Amino acid sequence: MLTSTDKPRLIWACRRGMLELDVILGPFVEHEYDALSDPEQATFRRLLECDDPDLFAWFMGHDRSGDEALQAMVNYILERNQIRNQR
Repeated sequence: MLTSTDKPRLIWACRRGMLELDVILGPFVEHEYDALSDPEQATFRRLLECDDPDLFAWFMGHDRSGDEALQAMVNYILERNQIRNQR
C-alpha cells in the first residue's frame, strides 16, 4: 500500500492504463492531494488500488462504487478538477 509520504510513487500510481484516468488522477494528486486530511489521503490511496475498468465507470458516471467513501472521493476529485479547469 502506498504511504502518504511517498509522493513520487503516488504520482506514478496515478498513471493508469487509460488516458482518461491519467487526465483525471494526475492533476488531482499534483494539485490537491497535499491539502487532503489524513483519512482522505488514505481513501485516495485506497481508490488507486481499484481496477481501471471500475475507476473508469465511476469517473464517467456509468456506475457508482458500492463503497461510500470511495464514491465520495470520486465525486470530490471530479469537483476539484472541474473548479481548477474553470480558472
